[in-house]
Amino acid sequence: MTYRWNYSTLTDYQKNKKDELAKELNLLPIIAELLVNKGFNSKEEVMKYLNPSLDDLHDPFLLPDMDKAVKRIEKALGNKERILIYGDYDVDGTTAVALVYKFFRGITSNLDYYIPDRYDEGYGISIQGIDYAVKTGVKLIISLDCGIKALSKVQYAKEKGIDFIIADHHVPDSKLPDAIAVVDAKRTDSIYPYDELSGCGVGFKLVQAFSQRNGYPLSEIEPLLDLVAVSVAADIVPLTGENRVMTHFGLKQLNSNPSFGLRGIIEVCGLQRKHITINDIVFKIGPRINASGRMMNGKEAVDLMLANDMTSAREKSINIDQYNLDRRELDKKITDEAIDYIEKNIDIESQTSIVLYNENWHKGIVGIVASRLSEKYYRPAVVLTKSNDMISGSARSVPGFDVYKAIESCRDILENFGGHTYAAGLTLREENLPMFRERFNTLSFDGMKPKMMSPQITVDAEITFSQITPGLIESLELFNPFGPDNENPVFLTREVFDTGNSRLVGKSQRHIKLEMVDQSTNTFMPGIAFAQHDSFKRIKDGFPVDICYTIEENTHGNRSFTQLMVKDIRV
Repeated sequence: MTYRWNYSTLTDYQKNKKDELAKELNLLPIIAELLVNKGFNSKEEVMKYLNPSLDDLHDPFLLPDMDKAVKRIEKALGNKERILIYGDYDVDGTTAVALVYKFFRGITSNLDYYIPDRYDEGYGISIQGIDYAVKTGVKLIISLDCGIKALSKVQYAKEKGIDFIIADHHVPDSKLPDAIAVVDAKRTDSIYPYDELSGCGVGFKLVQAFSQRNGYPLSEIEPLLDLVAVSVAADIVPLTGENRVMTHFGLKQLNSNPSFGLRGIIEVCGLQRKHITINDIVFKIGPRINASGRMMNGKEAVDLMLANDMTSAREKSINIDQYNLDRRELDKKITDEAIDYIEKNIDIESQTSIVLYNENWHKGIVGIVASRLSEKYYRPAVVLTKSNDMISGSARSVPGFDVYKAIESCRDILENFGGHTYAAGLTLREENLPMFRERFNTLSFDGMKPKMMSPQITVDAEITFSQITPGLIESLELFNPFGPDNENPVFLTREVFDTGNSRLVGKSQRHIKLEMVDQSTNTFMPGIAFAQHDSFKRIKDGFPVDICYTIEENTHGNRSFTQLMVKDIRV
């Protein structure tokens, strides 16, 4: 794959600001440069970024309707009403339900939780879920990570004598459901300072507000942040502002004293003796929690996260690990089928998007397949399958193209839709599929620029190997946790050479284990370049290469060493 490298040098103003910050805060010049590139201009901004504090969390009562939500919960508790915590079946929804349920089960026993079945009920609030609430005597439903568009369902619940509190983070329509409270920072009338919370993050803010009003110290709910960290990483929301603060402390909890359920997953992932990072959540912990909702029912994931002892946590984790193994097999099979179809039937170079439908594909896997296709072809991808009498599926996008807005533009031919800028879900009638495909392709043709259809690497700074010191690595640790809008800094070093010890590794010999020398400073560095075997011969032939990379601390056994994760090589 050919990457575009984006690298712009500092302006004179930025250079002055870099020097100012380096001197004022005693920072390495390269660290000051990275901070200026992130848009920080003052000592106060930098200190807040490098030293996250729970004191930086915003007042939860700034969220729309939060006061109404807390008052209604207090009323329910005072009257001993039965409360149902309702959430989506993905990682964000199940962690949100687990978090809110864990908190309130210490206050009341009149509590239950509900996760809709992906296949029988579909996404969001369902009639079946409300009927379950009626049957079990529920008077208040708190919906998390869903509900913002459930106008008719909320009305149905109201007719049955059930109140709704909606705590969501998705984009609402112009008309809101007739709920007691609609807590969503994306409401047009919201004054909340940060609108990128995960669904579980909104759940935490609800618990924070209740705690604040009722005299519970923040330290009492801080342990719940391990669930927020999992949701933020898995739902791929920006790791900025309040998300970064909560995730910072959530990762601390995850590494020091995770809940029984998360400890069970950590064990089946083989992470119990490792420092857990965002990448571990994205690639190991998150997929296992997700597998429950994809292959069976998301309720099992909540059952696990609410486990009260390690025996039951281990038992449930083993089951969920097996779902993940089954998911991976199915994922590979369907992805291979999708790629085979594209290669044989679509001139991908002439297309700005991908819309595929196969009635036999597994509904729980199409979102993963859409991600795979978007990554491979670097175009927005929509993958659809048959679901009961409808067509349902998921969309994934590339930087610069808002797939949610594109799908929203087709709302007149959709039965349901929702999501974010880069990931969305939709349901439509089969007769509307040709029209949807045509309109989505037109929208992508108008919205996709040629440069958006090839991956790019943003280079943050150019350095020599001699600048990769323990001081630099220690300072970079303060930039964690890394994720969207707070990526691991990418460095560029020019004209480095193979020492003679670089070699191909991996079963298929597609990866390069590098040992490079920067002759300008006579400094050596090891590195790994995944799936870049095409560059190996030129490197071994002694050509100088430019490399861009992130700097990682690698642990092998009891030994730790610095290694370059090489993202691209140019001869």
